[in-house]
Amino acid sequence: MQAMTIPEKMNSPLFADNKKIVYVEKEVPVPGPGQLLLRSKANALCGSEKGFYLNGSGQLTPGHEAAGIVAAAGPDTTIKPGTPGVVFLMDFCGDCRSCKLGFTNQCLDKRADMGFSHDGGYGEYMLIHENIFFPVDEDLPLTDATLLLDIMGTGGHAIRRANLVRKDIESVLIAGAGPIGLGVLAMVKIMLGQHIPVYITDVMPYRLELAKKLGGIPVQVNTDNLGDILRADGLAGVDAAFDTSGQTAARHSCIEHLGQRGVLVCVGHGGDVALQVSPGLIAPERAVLGSEYFAFDELHANAEYLKGHREYLSQIITHRYPVSRLQEACDLFFSGQCGKVVVEQ
Repeated sequence: MQAMTIPEKMNSPLFADNKKIVYVEKEVPVPGPGQLLLRSKANALCGSEKGFYLNGSGQLTPGHEAAGIVAAAGPDTTIKPGTPGVVFLMDFCGDCRSCKLGFTNQCLDKRADMGFSHDGGYGEYMLIHENIFFPVDEDLPLTDATLLLDIMGTGGHAIRRANLVRKDIESVLIAGAGPIGLGVLAMVKIMLGQHIPVYITDVMPYRLELAKKLGGIPVQVNTDNLGDILRADGLAGVDAAFDTSGQTAARHSCIEHLGQRGVLVCVGHGGDVALQVSPGLIAPERAVLGSEYFAFDELHANAEYLKGHREYLSQIITHRYPVSRLQEACDLFFSGQCGKVVVEQ
């Protein structure tokens, strides 16, 4: 592979106050032992960056759904420059009890959350530890490779969490048709089967229409009665519900429409959940679980899913912008009139 020419300086975006993006010059970092320098090629926007969009990121360059090409490798690494891949958000230690059991999303001694504590993928170059780099096939477009992260990774992990409690899931409810909700919907269809009815609620017509294209049953919160829709389909309740909205009312709706032995998986951060333990939890043997990101090793199975379902999954990416138009990308994404938005370099 031809060696990359690496500049000393790079142009990096920052989130300033009041929804404004600015660009500054930063030094290109040099990889040390166990580190890789990644030339960023694609980074998907995420709702978790809304705080940066509204209030600023200081001197931090965000971006945690990054895909790129290894530009340089430090000592004690095995991945070669020129290798394409994606970056796992959590720089896990690899040595703690959680990591040794494979629960790398629950690392007890994390070194970083890329794009939150350390510069991320909106910059031209990104410095990472080799252990959080996942190589992908050279023929996979790197914009599509970002689907492996928050879309497939978070969505697939939530389903695996639900399966710990309920193996025989035959109906699903998703609260929130944002990118994570759409990711859960797509992974239900891929992992559990196209025949599984997936009811998905939201207030945004654009996202409900996209959910319908992905095979979901859209439910407009403002006008539709979810209970009536379920009963019309012969369901007293669903087997599994996933809240991706982080809204208290949405979680309560999930519990209200959960059947016996049902499981609620809380994916979206924020809000509360309350229930009466005896009639709402013990008697129907329901479960309420949390689901945080995903474990690094899940990338292997998801990469195989992406190979077989790339055309289907890529529908979730509705807009692409060059990083020079990150302002427009953010303004659109946080308006909600889109699916997943990716900036490319």
